Amino acid sequence: MQCRDMLTKEHFLISDIRVPAKRKKTLDLGKLQAIAEDMLENGQTTPIRLRTGKTGFVLIEGYHRLEALRALGEDKVEGYLVRAQLH
Repeated sequence: MQCRDMLTKEHFLISDIRVPAKRKKTLDLGKLQAIAEDMLENGQTTPIRLRTGKTGFVLIEGYHRLEALRALGEDKVEGYLVRAQLH
């Protein structure tokens, strides 16, 4: 029996993902370069996390991984679609 809340890896188009402005301010180019170099050797090993937005998806976790893939010319990213929690 599978748990309803168990996350399943999916592939998402990078162009369908919106990064919140607050998150964009945290970009560290050194970290992005290191992640991109690692991805060239090992691929994407850790999925990002997204929630459904009004149009497409909104990034919750994995900004540097997303931008590393974009810098490498990829058009898809592996991730988990999670339910947004209202506070």
